[in-house]
Amino acid sequence: MGRTIISTLFCILFAVSAWATPCVDCHKDVTPSIVTDWQLSKHSENDIDCAVCHGEAHMTAEDVGMVQIPTPETCADCHDTQVEQFKKGKHAAAWAAMKAMPTTHNLPWALRDGMKGCGGCHKLGLKSEEDIKELKATGPGFGLASCDACHTRHVFSVTEARQPQACQTCHMGFDHPQWEMYSTSKHGVRYLLKQNGTLDEAVAAPTCQTCHMQKGNHEVRTPWGFLAVRLPLPADEQWKADQVTILQALGVLDMEGNPTGRLDVVKAADVARLDQESFDREREKIINTCSQCHSVNFARAEIAKGDDMIREADHLLAEAIRMIAGLYKDGVLEKPENYAYPFPDLLTFQDAPTTIEQTLFEMHLKHRMRAFQGAFHANPDYAFWYGWSEMVRDLSDIKEMAAELREKRKN
Repeated sequence: MGRTIISTLFCILFAVSAWATPCVDCHKDVTPSIVTDWQLSKHSENDIDCAVCHGEAHMTAEDVGMVQIPTPETCADCHDTQVEQFKKGKHAAAWAAMKAMPTTHNLPWALRDGMKGCGGCHKLGLKSEEDIKELKATGPGFGLASCDACHTRHVFSVTEARQPQACQTCHMGFDHPQWEMYSTSKHGVRYLLKQNGTLDEAVAAPTCQTCHMQKGNHEVRTPWGFLAVRLPLPADEQWKADQVTILQALGVLDMEGNPTGRLDVVKAADVARLDQESFDREREKIINTCSQCHSVNFARAEIAKGDDMIREADHLLAEAIRMIAGLYKDGVLEKPENYAYPFPDLLTFQDAPTTIEQTLFEMHLKHRMRAFQGAFHANPDYAFWYGWSEMVRDLSDIKEMAAELREKRKN
């Protein structure tokens, strides 16, 4: 063991000597951990030095403003296949999706473009030239890259990006606790036991990447998308009516059921499947992955249960939406002026103005997410206690508050 450590240190010291460029000489003192990470990387092994990604204009402390901050196009010089795949997937639309949300512009700058909140994960998305100019004008101009969200600087490790923990930072918490659901499911537990050596490396245990990045494809999509709404609408009449109500509350259908301008934003953000072909394509990819460990019949049956969970959750949510819309219609509750239609706007998030509307916001974005995502991620506790059960209680609270508001108006 001691000889291995000494050998490793010798290799690192030799690498420093061999790659004693002006960048390395300086940054060994200024940012030594960056140098160490780079020395451990495949880039270092393949003579990809600092200038390849950062340009040659910055050579001293006085001209640090001349350093080039990499973008996905920088990575595409060598990794064009992966970047092209990435551009076709939902991750590429993350920045645009954040910017498109009606409440985003009400957030403090630090949480948005400052990347200490929503922007911290959504920075993964591609940025336009205007976006980049704005980021450079309003801050130090960081957060332009995308690939480093998973292949973190400056090791840029493929091994790291293949671990489920690479997804953990963003896919957790309030509206998308996929990490919590996955890591406590049998899938996640088996993989974590593989990682710590309890189970043999050959044991079957899927990661996030196994299901969502089949064969390393960087085009990441899911059949139901983020919001679990899709077109065409279901054949089941009740479910169809419930989904129409939800789509109207999302502002993508008007009161006559016609598409609105916001639907164009949804299309651009790629958060939903809007035709049968695209849904079927993503569904079959998932089934094919499941069938590596399970029978196809088992896989289809389990995935269908997730669809059933969406249908049941939609019925609860639609009832709550109609109840609040009824309060607007009867003048019991004042409809905010910025709501385009006589429905509560599900995309107002925390900016919903009253307690009853805030309860609906949590019902939609927190508890409904847990109900259907828990089912798809093989986590029954999340699907029931943190999802379905909470939605039932939300609906009870909304009914009680609605009755109190009506009684108050009567008096």
